[in-house]
Amino acid sequence: QVQLVESGGGLVQAGGSLRLSCAASGRTFSSYAVGWFRQAPGKERDFVAAISRRNSATYYADSMRSRFIISRDNAKNTVYLQMNSLKPEDTAVYYCAADSSVNYYNNYQEYGYWGQGTQVTVSS
Repeated sequence: QVQLVESGGGLVQAGGSLRLSCAASGRTFSSYAVGWFRQAPGKERDFVAAISRRNSATYYADSMRSRFIISRDNAKNTVYLQMNSLKPEDTAVYYCAADSSVNYYNNYQEYGYWGQGTQVTVSS
């Protein structure tokens, strides 16, 4: 079982950057794929980025590929999401999710473990 805790959210001006962290409990974190999703008020949960459990292959939503970077440090049981050139439309609650078996990284239903979320607000 894995417990996830996100941090690093906050208020930033458009064009700024934030780095989100997803800290996991458990000694087998390296065996879990991790994804980031976001949800704005009144909208569906959207895929942001994911990183695989084995070779740390990365996957991105098209609109974020050039601005966001996902990485993991298995020694620290942490996955990061570096967000650059932030836009007001990036405002949302950001969630990290993990699972030991993920086939479709952009499908939130594939992830069995979720954090509580961290708010990101981008002002114009």
